[in-house]
Amino acid sequence: MLKNLYIENIAVIEKTSIDFTRGLNVLTGETGAGKSIVIDSINAILGNRTSKDLIRNGAESAFVSAEFTELSERTANALESFGFSLEEDGSVMIQRELTLSGKGKCRINGRPTTVSVLKELGKYLIDIHGQHASYELMSPEMHITYIDKLGSFDEELEEYRTAYREYTHLRNELNKAVTDESERARKLDLLRYQVEELEEADFYIGEYEELTEKKRIIENKERIASALNEAHEYLSGGEESDGAVRLLEMACDSLENISDYMTDVEGIASRLQSAIYELEDCRDELTDLFEESDTETENLDEIEDRLDLIYRLGKKYGTTIEEMLDFLENAKKELEYLKKFDENRDELKKSCIEARNKAEALAKSISEKRREISRMFTSSVKNEMTYLDMPNVELVIKQDKCELNSNGCDDIEILISTNPGEQPKPAAKIASGGELSRMMLAIKNVLADKDNIDTLIFDEVDTGISGSAAQKVGFKLKEVSKSRQVLCVTHLAQIAALADSHFKIAKSVSDGKTYTKVTPLDHDGRKYELARIIGGVEITQTTLDYAEELLNQN
Repeated sequence: MLKNLYIENIAVIEKTSIDFTRGLNVLTGETGAGKSIVIDSINAILGNRTSKDLIRNGAESAFVSAEFTELSERTANALESFGFSLEEDGSVMIQRELTLSGKGKCRINGRPTTVSVLKELGKYLIDIHGQHASYELMSPEMHITYIDKLGSFDEELEEYRTAYREYTHLRNELNKAVTDESERARKLDLLRYQVEELEEADFYIGEYEELTEKKRIIENKERIASALNEAHEYLSGGEESDGAVRLLEMACDSLENISDYMTDVEGIASRLQSAIYELEDCRDELTDLFEESDTETENLDEIEDRLDLIYRLGKKYGTTIEEMLDFLENAKKELEYLKKFDENRDELKKSCIEARNKAEALAKSISEKRREISRMFTSSVKNEMTYLDMPNVELVIKQDKCELNSNGCDDIEILISTNPGEQPKPAAKIASGGELSRMMLAIKNVLADKDNIDTLIFDEVDTGISGSAAQKVGFKLKEVSKSRQVLCVTHLAQIAALADSHFKIAKSVSDGKTYTKVTPLDHDGRKYELARIIGGVEITQTTLDYAEELLNQN
């Protein structure tokens, strides 16, 4: 449940902290006092879209935090799936900061997270039913979700949607495969040409680097030969001078002549001998390189033609030989596929038909179950609405077959008649605001055990109702609050009188600035607040007595 809500610099609320309780929590106050701001703050915690206009005038940022306790195992598992865990006391703290720059921050138990994670987690924490939720009744595409939720079709729908995704994938592949014959012939000709051109080129990995190296050698052949010859001469010596190898040998001989008298030179002589071996190896390698360069006979024009071919084909098939070889491999596969077009198409068509039959069978099974659940749904909702002072209501579920889609093969719409003798019609055409609110509350009650959400918020669900209907709406809210926490924003004394915890939201002006304060009310405070709701500006003893009577009754 929502234990604490802290709000800072949200609209007219400068700073407030609200400690909610189990049961029915009611928020009342004058129109414009800021009741909707509390709901907006909760929406921010739930990851819903916000506007920088929510930030209080003169402030650079706004902050909201919410502490949730006594979480269900389902919610704890969801939290863990997002990479978070409960605190030691079993609670979770969600925080969100809004800034004028738009760079807000979100945290769960002090660790950074994203708005999208808050939105997903919020589905497990709180269900808000406001005036906008009644619009669901005017959106027929939403009605199927009520039936599916009551029927607990999650597993069946997941199995169906897996089959439906497979069918749509195969259908799309089949559509691509049955392009017109001329297009297929054109594609075949193009692929044959591309494969032939690349196979004739016969590239291999590393060829470009090898050719580039050969080209450099041929272009600098004389310079290379001269340098190799000079290096060889410096090591081996010539007619007029000794080379490095001979000079080191002479040095080594001199040291060995005195090694009997000075043993320290033995180590130096040994090192010199090692150097002689190394230089002799270098001299031999230079000889080999010189001979190779001297016998280089490959034509420079042939190398340049080959490099030019790599460049030209690279512009069509890839910037590197590796990419061109990959292109060739893929082109050969596609060519083979198109050559076997008829065989592949027939196989794909067969698989597509099988996938569609499987999806249709699963959709039909769900459709039949929906028809059964629809009767249970209309009966249960009608009973709830009859209690809510709509005794003549008639509900019909219109279930039509449609093309397969992600929800199956059903178009479902709830039709309603509120007066005797009227044919049931779409709710948007005949229901008033008050009737829509009561109908939505009735649906919420019917689906209450299926929601698995600990906190329900009803934002002005009393719109358009009064008298006994209002009191019965209050009784329903009270009944729901016995099994879960309920927060209710209301303008009606009959509902407010039923609260387990009552909060007054009041607005004041000081130094030209508007401030909103949220105050928990004791018995006397509740009596005066109920009297204000009942009697308006002037609170009389009569209204106070009636408020006291309401409190005592409840």
